[in-house]
Parts: sequence; C-alpha cells; structure tokens
Amino acid sequence: MSFVAEFNALPLASLVRQSMAATPAAVQACLGKDSLTLADFAVLISPAAGACLETLCQKSQQLTRQRFGRVIRLFAPLYLSNECINNCKYCGFSRDNAILRVTLSLDEVLREARAIKAQGFRNLLLVAGEHPKFVSGSYLQDCIRVMHEEMPSVSLEIGPMEAEEYRPLVQAGAEGLVVYQETYDRAVYADMHISGPKRNFDWRMETPERAYQAGFRRLGIGALYGLSEWRREALSVAAHAAYLQRNCWKSTVTISLPRLRPCAGEFQPLTHMTDREMVQLVAAYRLMFPDVGLVLSTREKPQLRDGLLPLGITLISAGSHTEPGGYTGAGNDKVHTTKGGRIMELTPGASEWAPASAGATQATEQFQIADERSAEEVAEKIRWLGYEPVWKDWDAALSE
Repeated sequence: MSFVAEFNALPLASLVRQSMAATPAAVQACLGKDSLTLADFAVLISPAAGACLETLCQKSQQLTRQRFGRVIRLFAPLYLSNECINNCKYCGFSRDNAILRVTLSLDEVLREARAIKAQGFRNLLLVAGEHPKFVSGSYLQDCIRVMHEEMPSVSLEIGPMEAEEYRPLVQAGAEGLVVYQETYDRAVYADMHISGPKRNFDWRMETPERAYQAGFRRLGIGALYGLSEWRREALSVAAHAAYLQRNCWKSTVTISLPRLRPCAGEFQPLTHMTDREMVQLVAAYRLMFPDVGLVLSTREKPQLRDGLLPLGITLISAGSHTEPGGYTGAGNDKVHTTKGGRIMELTPGASEWAPASAGATQATEQFQIADERSAEEVAEKIRWLGYEPVWKDWDAALSE
C-alpha cells in the first residue's frame, strides 16, 4: 500500500476537531509520553498546547540536544533554471508569469557552485523548475557530476520523476531528494495547479517512495503553509513522515516548514500561520519525530530564525538566492522572457537565448527571501547561541 491509500483513509477532519477541542490535561498527558501517535500530535498543535508553549519548547529543546547535540547544519540552494511548464497560482516560476528566465550552462553552474563553496558551504541543494526541454535527465546528471568536483553533498529539488529516471541521478552522486506536496488539501491543490503535470496530486504524493526505490538516502517533505488550514497540513505532513519512516527506513527523513513569501504574480496567502504557531509546530514535530531533521529556510525573518534554532531546527539555509545565477550573475547575458510558456523574441531574428536588454538583466527569483544576512553572519549567530555551525552534511566517500 502506498501512502496515497493510507492518506485517503486518514480521518483528517476528525483529527482537526480533536485538536481544536483538546484540553490542558490532554496536553500534559502527551508531554509525559515517550512516543506519540498522530492523535497525540493533534493535541500538541492545539490551541490548548499553544497556551503552554514554554513547556512545549523546553521539552523540544532538551530532546533536540539529546538526539542532535549542539549542531546546526548549513546548506545553500543553487537554482539551475526558472523555466517551468506548470501553471501554479502561488509560484513565481509559474508558466504564465511574464518573468525573466534562464537555464544555466554547466560552466555557469560550476561558477555558481564555486561562489557558494567560497562562502564555506559543502552541502548543496540543486533547484529547478519542471521543464523537460531545459531541465532534462541528462542535464541534471551532468550538473550533479560537476558538483561533485566541488561539493561532497548534493541534494535535488526538481520535478517528480519515475524511479528509473531517478536512478542515474543517484548514480551520478545525488544523495537527497526534496519534494513538497505544497498542500495536502485535494480541493485547494486542484484550484492552485491550473495546468501541467503537477496537477496530478497522487503522482506527486508518491514521489518520495519512487525516490526511495531509486536509492536516495535522504527524503525531504513538507507543506507550503498559506494555502490551506495549517493544522490540517501539519497533520498530513506528520502522517506522511510516519509512513516514510516505517516503509522507507533505509533513508532519513527531513521535514521543511516553508511559509508563503511574496513572488511574481503577487499571489496572496489563503490562510495564515502566526510566528507563535510556527514555534509551536516546530516543537510539536520534534516531540513527534525525535530523529527527523527539521529544515528552516531564508523565507523567515532573522529574529524568528534565531529563536527557532535551539527549539528543534537542525538544518538551515543561509545567504540564499532563489534565482538562477543569483550568486555570481551567471547567465545574465542570455536571460529571456516567456508568454504562455513560449519564449518571446525580443528583437527581430533574435534567438531564444537573446539578451533581455542591451545590458545584463538578472533572472526573476522564485520568491523574496526574508533573511538577507550573509552565510558567515548566520554562522556567527549560531556560534553566539552556543551551537556549532556545520557546513558539510555528507560525504559520498563514506558509503564507498
């Protein structure tokens, strides 16, 4: 049975009702348990648990130090392409957005990687929109091989593939795959994804299982908070993570907690999760999953990120750019525009890689980051908080 079948049988509405009706006594009972069920997790994300947030955070911090020590791992995203065939209302890369686009060449990818390496990073996340013409399997293999000359740890955040398509990427050196369901609410999902292969809810949900079959050693999941009610989304992510731990046990699991940020298209969040609720959710995930990595990106503001670090976060990005060529300006000389997914000629007879203007123009970012501190500034803050920033997450040599 795949997670889709298990998800379809989940009593999500009932669990949300239980969460909203939870009592302080139920919260205290959950805090006294060594292992938790999904129903217990519903209690931990309840308004009643929010009223005793300090106690929740203290236990989360203690458990995180027991399992992970005082280590915070750092990674950087490297965007390969912002071309995409999907039309998603909330995404800056959405096909119908009239943005500046580019796909980096291998030399440009290497240039970006070396700039990231110079900041100290040894853990890289390659990100690309879903567009087989520009981001093919062979292109990704080549990018991964180039990366291994610079980075010991390479993970991917790309369009879903079949297990057979993933295997060459693992063989090339990719060790992790990140895929957000975006929203686990089928009705909202159908409304948000207007066209393109991403419309297939079940296909996307089964992606971590196909990635596991292909040999990825780390599987990253999460929901994009701001599309549906956050407690429902959190319960769905928790159920998904629990399933992966049971059935994909040779791989480690990470959970990301991204909230919607401003982007091209100016989509406005449909729901809201407060900073206090974000803190509560981090603590609840840690108590539910003592050994799962919790990931926080530069979507969040510095003050909140700093406050969350001791409470359960184990992996963060820093000094990030969410557009291809963002670290060095690579690809600026071939930026182009699209309309309805088609490249627009900017001058008579121009090629599809024609410059967007007489001068270099930067490609459009996927979303605006909120923490603009440099990687070293973030690392220094981690040290100030009494933790150790670790730039290297994995080395393929350890598995040889």
